[in-house]
Amino acid sequence: MAYIILAVAVVLLLGTYLFFIIRRLLKFYGADVKKKGIMAVNICLAVIVTFLCLNLFRTSAVMLLHTVFFFLLTDSAAFLTKKINRKKEHGRGYVFCKKIYQSGGIPVIFAAAVFVYGTLNMGQIKQTYYQVKTPKAAKAYRIALFTDVHYDSVQDAEILKGKLDEINQQKPDIIVLGGDIVEEGTSKEKMQEVFQIFGGLSNQYGVYFVYGNHDRQPYTKRRTYTDAELVRAVEAGGIQILEDSYVEIGEDLILAGRGDAAWGATKKRASSGEILRGADREKYIIMVDHQPIKAEENAAQGVDLELSGHTHAGQIWPMGRVTEFFGALNYGMYQEENCKVIVSSGTAGWAYTVRTGEHCEYVLIDLIPSEKES
Repeated sequence: MAYIILAVAVVLLLGTYLFFIIRRLLKFYGADVKKKGIMAVNICLAVIVTFLCLNLFRTSAVMLLHTVFFFLLTDSAAFLTKKINRKKEHGRGYVFCKKIYQSGGIPVIFAAAVFVYGTLNMGQIKQTYYQVKTPKAAKAYRIALFTDVHYDSVQDAEILKGKLDEINQQKPDIIVLGGDIVEEGTSKEKMQEVFQIFGGLSNQYGVYFVYGNHDRQPYTKRRTYTDAELVRAVEAGGIQILEDSYVEIGEDLILAGRGDAAWGATKKRASSGEILRGADREKYIIMVDHQPIKAEENAAQGVDLELSGHTHAGQIWPMGRVTEFFGALNYGMYQEENCKVIVSSGTAGWAYTVRTGEHCEYVLIDLIPSEKES
């Protein structure tokens, strides 16, 4: 009940603020805001824009909310400027700046600039590199991690294809697909295509896939492929599925994969202990878990490295910083007791065609042998 009251209060505050922004703009551009007809237009526009802002799974809503945020910033700056510069209110510079402010151009320009950047940012995939040293490894391993590709949805498929030569040149030993490679917006043909792409990457020890919360298209009634078709496409690419299971690689490495946490309501996923039952804990253990949760559980079971994605590093600023403030693992490398956790921002975005927080990436990890501490 408290959340509903809070949500209603936020919507009312947003609507009220939009009413006064629109009123100020109408007045600046010559409308008589005291007339009933103009007042009605003012109210209608405020209601419509508020409604559009609430559709949070559309890029247009995010653009509008960014614009409102920049209006709030400029209003705050104008208020402070007026308080500080009372004696200069009639100066030419002050009058000029006041007109610019009242025109509403500043927040619109800032919001437009942010979204131009966000669109360009979505169109690039960068490499993020980590080096992890361990006395458990007898030899070096290079691991390439791809998460949250959401193939052919908000990011042009050609962007990933354009990185294939670069990825092959890195000569990864192991390729890990950390979930959400495909999603509800991916066609059956594109689903098959992306697993053929990843299956064709050069590697020494194989390509491994764990499910994310979107791969099996649970959030739509109009699925484009079945679970069985997904499995066949993955396996046709020569890719091994790790779902609550593990494989041994070489003589000193264990690679395990957990079932996605979002599927717990329909299928109970195994605990880390159950997955690793019988595993040699003297070997270096990597756990791939799409969502960066339960890291403490993995650490307690002797997992040395967890690989995750899911968060998109917030994708839209400042969401990543907000979740991190409340203690969630968002992006980068973390330490949970003796377990390192690497959370990728994902190879693409989700839902929105823009990315204003962090960048799209694939992750390259060099696992390097080190001397045992005495």
